[in-house]
Amino acid sequence: MAVAFTFPGQGSQAVGMGKDLAEAFPEARRIFQEVDDALGENLSKLIWEGPEETLMLTANAQPALMAVSLAAIRALESRGFSLKGKGAYVAGHSLGEYSALAAAGFVSVADAARLLRIRGNAMQAAVPAGEGAMAAIIGLEQADVEAACAEAAKGSVCQIANDNGGGQLVISGARAAVELAAKLCTEKGAKRALMLQVSAPFHSALMAPAANVMRDALAGVTKNAPVVPVLSNVTVSPTSDPDEIARRLVEQITGRVRWRETVEWFGANGVTTLYEIGAGKVLSGLARRINRDIATASVGSAAEVEATLAALA
Repeated sequence: MAVAFTFPGQGSQAVGMGKDLAEAFPEARRIFQEVDDALGENLSKLIWEGPEETLMLTANAQPALMAVSLAAIRALESRGFSLKGKGAYVAGHSLGEYSALAAAGFVSVADAARLLRIRGNAMQAAVPAGEGAMAAIIGLEQADVEAACAEAAKGSVCQIANDNGGGQLVISGARAAVELAAKLCTEKGAKRALMLQVSAPFHSALMAPAANVMRDALAGVTKNAPVVPVLSNVTVSPTSDPDEIARRLVEQITGRVRWRETVEWFGANGVTTLYEIGAGKVLSGLARRINRDIATASVGSAAEVEATLAALA
């Protein structure tokens, strides 16, 4: 009867997220102040008041989502919750892996905020605007999507970036190749092939310059063994070794987010409940489509914190 905690990635952000946590729990409010101090700006104001288009920017959305997740964890901890005592594993979707690791003590909240700001800027700068693209492919077998990517690439870059489960795969790479691959997927029988409104081709080989930046950035922060093992996006295996975690975070920049396999791994290793810590309910929805035997709950508001504390008591 194990419990795991998951942390959402980009796309879950919304103006106003985490505000009621800060109002209800001083410990949550201190997280937002800590992130503001680390970045030298009032990110909290942007999170709570917008404008939405500025919050959506990668360099803002990534530390903002981490702040909300850590605020929820601190709210739980203020009432006696212990991640080490209650959780068997943590995992996060893309940037959410940093949130998971900060919650588990791998890096400080301040360092996590700075790393995610660096990560967001580096990912944005890796490819000139307009040259990369991503597309969601719905209802097509992974082998067929991989074949379409290989056919479309023709010496360029086109690859699966996210395996989200429930028949949803996201492809990423050079714009022309992704557009062609999306067309080929439709011809192969995909229910939908939808170009995504994103600013860069995340989790593709085109992100190699950002991976180099993150290798240097991670080398410059203090790293600790997390209090519970983290399940890596790129390997879908648990580890508590700080150096190995750092290597996996670098690989994650260009590698596939294997979320379907992550949820399947949880189910195969005794996890019966997944708590999604932070903004939105995206990961809970994905988990239900992947494995209906695993219960899910979202923890992103003061009321959800109270419900979680009661359930874990």
